[in-house]
Amino acid sequence: MNEFPFHNACPDAYPDPDRKIASPARRAFLRRSSQLTLTGTALPFALNLAAMGEAAAFEANDYKALVCVFLNGGNDYANTVVTYDDPSYNAYATIRGGTGQAGGGCALAKSALAPTLLNPTAPLPDGRQYALNPAMGALALLFNSGKAAVQLNVGPLVVPLTRAQFEGADRHSYPLPARLMSHSDQQSVWMSSGGEGTTVGWGGRIGDLALASNGSSVFTCISATGNAVFLSGQQAIPYQVSTGGAVALNAVKSNVYGSTAIRTAMSTLLQESSTHALENDYNRVTARSVASEAQVTSALAGATLSTAFPTTTLGSQLKIVARMIAARNSLNVRRQVFFVSMGGFDLHDNLMSQHPTVLAALSDAMAAFHQATVEMGISSQVTAFTASDFGRTLAVNGTGADHGWGSHHFMVGGAVKGQAFYGTAPPVSIGNTTATSDQWHIGQGRLLPSTSVDQYAATLARWFGVADAELDGILPNLRNFGTGAGRGDYPRDLGFMRT
Repeated sequence: MNEFPFHNACPDAYPDPDRKIASPARRAFLRRSSQLTLTGTALPFALNLAAMGEAAAFEANDYKALVCVFLNGGNDYANTVVTYDDPSYNAYATIRGGTGQAGGGCALAKSALAPTLLNPTAPLPDGRQYALNPAMGALALLFNSGKAAVQLNVGPLVVPLTRAQFEGADRHSYPLPARLMSHSDQQSVWMSSGGEGTTVGWGGRIGDLALASNGSSVFTCISATGNAVFLSGQQAIPYQVSTGGAVALNAVKSNVYGSTAIRTAMSTLLQESSTHALENDYNRVTARSVASEAQVTSALAGATLSTAFPTTTLGSQLKIVARMIAARNSLNVRRQVFFVSMGGFDLHDNLMSQHPTVLAALSDAMAAFHQATVEMGISSQVTAFTASDFGRTLAVNGTGADHGWGSHHFMVGGAVKGQAFYGTAPPVSIGNTTATSDQWHIGQGRLLPSTSVDQYAATLARWFGVADAELDGILPNLRNFGTGAGRGDYPRDLGFMRT
């Protein structure tokens, strides 16, 4: 549902270069896939492997991995990273329907936050303090031990914006991200800088540059949660795994309708050479998928970890990611980008009863994953980070909160300059006045981002090994940001990663 259909009134000023009409070749490919579906032998998503050429990019001798943890539905920032200093907490409690510091309504009690109080090495200005939701003890411990950090008020921006510019009519000079507060569009914008239908994401673009570093380029971009534009590049195409490991092509691996003869025929049909260019490429990709499944299965057989993961959806996804990383030498890779996700964050209702459950699952799974990287001795070579459609309103709507814009996010890993907050702490307000304290609000406590997704992504990409000169090609809006030259303080590197 698109509750707030803000559109760019001048879309051609910032056209989306990745939005393309499906080609006849693609339509033919999809048609053949649907025909195979009718026989009960549809190829799984693991088939999404293309011939990958060499990319002009860095060549790595060490190993690094980025892991995007996407929170589907739009996470409520105010009850995740909870304001704690008395003036800010009191304002938060009042806005959320609480009774003083006892909380109530959609406000957490201040006493419940004491065990998860975050203690940064450098205090925030104006005495600001934060705690995590009481369900996030594991992540609070990582923060306070220097292994995690928080990026404050980050979200999609095309150009730096003030509230006056947001409210103004000049969409040519100050365009907005596509269809603000629409779930599908803002998920796509976070992953790709374009609205729903965009075909290339910034994780995939990073993967394009990393292909040359990997002996097995098929395993550069890996999803443990199905299709995601985040991992799709111009050359890099995501390889998908299930929480149990490689996805097998049953029509090739197992008997079809109990018949060995049908399995053999299907295997031949799907892998034989052809004089038809499209069919030949299709079969070549199928053959590669069969070989990749065998390679992954063999590599994972030797990838055992003693770290205990929670048996939640996210815990299972991060466990297979950890096992894939443990198998990195067998898979002959030096650079990898992973994508995992979990749902349950679209809490227009029942925020207080349901939000702690999903936050506990997030916190426990990310802590277990970090511990697995410690066990492997590569915690400084793996960085996990969160993303979500958008934040939510600080104002409540009955027992929940509505769609917002900016939000707070986590970075976890040994290379993160942890025990720190990055960005600007927004005032606790639901106002939309001319007061300076309201400059980062656009009504009802929706945050106008003070940090862009492109800045966030660029900081991660630089650590991964992407050169400064390559960043603008990965992140199309990044060229609009910088420090000085009338842009304000919007650095291309936010400083939360060690070099």
